[in-house]
Amino acid sequence: MSKLKRGAAAALAAAMGAGLLAGCGSSSGGTTSAASGSTTTTAASGSATTTKAASGSSSSGDTNMVFAWWGNQTRNERTSNAITKYQEQNPGVKIEGQFSEWNDYWQKLATNSAGNALPDIIQMDYQYLNQYMNTGLLYDLTEFTKDGTIDTSKWNQNMINAGTMNGKLVAVCAGINAPALVYDKAITDKAGVTIKDNMSIDEFIEASKKIYETTGYKTNIQYGTAQEIFSYWSRADGSILFNTGKVDAKPENLAKYFKIYEDGEKDGWMLSPTVFAEITIGSVEQDPLVYGDNPENQSWCTFCWSNQYVAVLKAAKEGQDMQMTTWPSADPKKSDFLKPSQFFSVSASAKNPKAAAAFINWLTNSEDANNILLGERGIPMNSDIASKVSAQLSENDQKTYTFVNDVVAKNCSDINPPYPDGYTEAGKALNTILEAVCYGQETAEQAGQDLVDQGTAALAAKAAASK
Repeated sequence: MSKLKRGAAAALAAAMGAGLLAGCGSSSGGTTSAASGSTTTTAASGSATTTKAASGSSSSGDTNMVFAWWGNQTRNERTSNAITKYQEQNPGVKIEGQFSEWNDYWQKLATNSAGNALPDIIQMDYQYLNQYMNTGLLYDLTEFTKDGTIDTSKWNQNMINAGTMNGKLVAVCAGINAPALVYDKAITDKAGVTIKDNMSIDEFIEASKKIYETTGYKTNIQYGTAQEIFSYWSRADGSILFNTGKVDAKPENLAKYFKIYEDGEKDGWMLSPTVFAEITIGSVEQDPLVYGDNPENQSWCTFCWSNQYVAVLKAAKEGQDMQMTTWPSADPKKSDFLKPSQFFSVSASAKNPKAAAAFINWLTNSEDANNILLGERGIPMNSDIASKVSAQLSENDQKTYTFVNDVVAKNCSDINPPYPDGYTEAGKALNTILEAVCYGQETAEQAGQDLVDQGTAALAAKAAASK
């Protein structure tokens, strides 16, 4: 176990050195409480009193807050249980938990922000951090690091910098993770295929073809959320896919990536786009790896993130043997990276920002909280907490720590700069173009140029508007 403890600290150091600045688009769950099945999670009330040691702050009278997050069922249950624990330790504090699927989550936040009615505490993703920060929707937490409400003593300065913009701390990293290819070893064994870490793209394609030919199971490479894998592959070419004001990738390189999907559809080993019309894209529980009734609409793998591994295991069917490896790349070391899984932010409209900051401090620095959360959002950024959590994880949970520590941290590069304004629009353009390629309506060569043109137009428009 001591090896795992040392590994957790090593991963943290490596992640901090990489300048952790990215988000994770993942998610499923629903709009009800995981613990109760009701529309909200509200704790036992308790009488009016003073918020005590567990939160690191003091406030008299009842405090009511809303905490919103996206996530899978495992995250929902653990977070709801953590909320309950916090309220038990802090009578007078009531926290309403709200969770949604990934797409619904951001749509709700956009609506709420328009009405100046954001939740007090927001789970934040890096691709949206610029947008929410630049429009004045996030509270500057710096004052709470100075008065001790948020304890940063076990954090590296680079970790603080990850959520700092224009000198303001607007987001606290919720955990450290890495890109992860989760696959069903029962299928690969049946196909006689061995999956290794740091596969090349060609090796991955050959494995996919053989698996399809011998078992009938197909492959899904982030259909509907392909901006993540295209960005990963572009890193191997020395490019940042979506850079400030432009697509920083050559059309011919992008065409190579579209060609993978084009050939996969023609040869039959890639899942048909029609499969995704029947499911919620981004939902762990409806991912083709664990969802579906026959090989024709199921995948032998899924491209996700290391902190989602536990949720995939929970959603797996009887007989599935889920293992984890790296995403394939022409240059795995240049492509791979460590990243913050999500952030915690306080909205500028929060009624009691100090109480919200105290809760975030508890989530990130408290052993009680992390004994419940158990690294589901990624390896805890507090190095002491990370070591303590790793010592009590199950064998499956420890696989995530080992993967991040021993596989990714030892063979990766610095993460890309922050997502620029226009990233969301450029990503939508990519997925629309990819859909046309998969339906045979556009060639891979055309798609490469179209992404440069349409992506650059979206990024340039946002860059011009921000001046």
